[in-house]
Amino acid sequence: MDMQTRQTIQEVARRVLEQEAQAVANLTARLGPEFERAAELILTCKGRVVVTGIGKSGHIARKLAATLASTGTPAFFMHAAEALHGDSGMVTADDVVMVLSHSGASDEIINLLVVLREIGAPIIAMTSRLDSPLAEASTVVLNLGVTREADPRGLAPTSSTIAMLALGDALAMAVSVARGFTAVDFLRLHPGGTLGRLRVQDPE
Repeated sequence: MDMQTRQTIQEVARRVLEQEAQAVANLTARLGPEFERAAELILTCKGRVVVTGIGKSGHIARKLAATLASTGTPAFFMHAAEALHGDSGMVTADDVVMVLSHSGASDEIINLLVVLREIGAPIIAMTSRLDSPLAEASTVVLNLGVTREADPRGLAPTSSTIAMLALGDALAMAVSVARGFTAVDFLRLHPGGTLGRLRVQDPE
């Protein structure tokens, strides 16, 4: 690898990290009434939190569902495409549906909104476009505010997905603390691995 290629790799990596870090930092200014409403919807949910998305947003949605479930909020992931082929039968009016989509306008998301509207479950949107079909159809909208991806081409989901991941974690942790979910509760749900070994040290 020549020196110019090495420099290019370093420069691109640095810019990506800086832009993704900025996307996360920008979220703190958007924590307000909508974030509180989203937390309240989850805290008062009689069913489960269903987290969905497509593409890279779907991968983040799967992780968010796992984080919610492991910190005291019953939740599961539903693939947005599979939901259009029967998996939407897992959703009830007692559930809360979180839909993650940077554009809020993917075909699968738009079609899923029709089904969710018929079911009657409240929707928490996580998107960067407040004028999108997703935002307009949702009960609560969490604005990611990402206007450009960190990808040098401006195409690959990078800043948008890292913002989703961070905001989802923030919501899950805020809800968990509001529930009174403790370290002991957490360890009881994690009997395996390193966390499982910590559980053995739990005095209870």
